[in-house]
Amino acid sequence: MTRGEHEIGRVHLTSVYPLGFLRVLKQLPSAQRYVVYPKPAGDQRLPAETARSGQSSSRRELGEGDDFAGVRAYVRGESQRHIDWKAVARGQALMTKQFTAEADGLLYLDLAAVRLDDLEARLSQLALWVIEAERARRPYGLRLPTVEIRPSLGEPHLHRCLRELALFK
Repeated sequence: MTRGEHEIGRVHLTSVYPLGFLRVLKQLPSAQRYVVYPKPAGDQRLPAETARSGQSSSRRELGEGDDFAGVRAYVRGESQRHIDWKAVARGQALMTKQFTAEADGLLYLDLAAVRLDDLEARLSQLALWVIEAERARRPYGLRLPTVEIRPSLGEPHLHRCLRELALFK
């Protein structure tokens, strides 16, 4: 199947219940749409971090570090491993713990930086890097000619990046 947005069109329901010798078929129209992400392929090693111009390379950034920086409101879809469970046990609202880390630069996954000839191969490489950066819990951003997504982490960010890659023309 090719990447991009597709429409289901029709759903075919078939049943042979209860006796198995009588078959019933019903076609239902459907306006459901779905997105096919690019197939992850290529080199699994993440590219070197790149800092945007004008940013200090020694500043502290929120990310996956060791130093506690505070809490903020939980956003649905985020990893549950940083939820402040002690506060929840006391009856407080869901809060996410934040930590600081030394940041040498930001990891931006850039289509222009991928040195492959075929566009589909370049998009597949970026899809693999997005998945690997998320798995390694390294904040990552995505740069395409039409859109730039700032570095972040979490399932919503992962799917936003993969969706942009799937719909890229």
